[in-house]
Amino acid sequence: MSKIDFTSLKTRLCYDPQTGKFTWLVRVNSKVPSGSIAGTVMSTGYLHITIKGKKLLAHRLAWFYTYGVWPTNQIDHINGKKLDNRINNLRDVSASENLRNRHKTGGNNPYIGVSRIKDTLLWQAHIGFDGKQKNLGRFKTAELAQIAYLDAKKIYHPTAPH
Repeated sequence: MSKIDFTSLKTRLCYDPQTGKFTWLVRVNSKVPSGSIAGTVMSTGYLHITIKGKKLLAHRLAWFYTYGVWPTNQIDHINGKKLDNRINNLRDVSASENLRNRHKTGGNNPYIGVSRIKDTLLWQAHIGFDGKQKNLGRFKTAELAQIAYLDAKKIYHPTAPH
């Protein structure tokens, strides 16, 4: 995605770090007056804002607006909510650190790092580390497997928030 300069950003948008919302300081067009909330939700679930014909991700804009520099890596939403662009919910991290902060998105299993062992009543816990999958054991319940995963996450993914 293209970038803009700091002055252009500050003259067009206002960012509230407590809510994570951007509002327009200028009239964008006849349908978007100044004071309007900026941004459109993309199919990926992230918010983008178009400035001077350039589509910019709102979470990256929030970082730039707050710190005056573009993030050097990926911006991770700590709580996993793609539209929560409050600055205290954002962190500049490597791709691998960002992947370690995955959140469960549905299905029959409510836990990351836990899977049902086919044709048994057991659950398997596993964690990725150094490009490999590490088996953490088999457990009678998904909850016990989740505890093993969370304990391992403290060791193998110490920079992940939970």
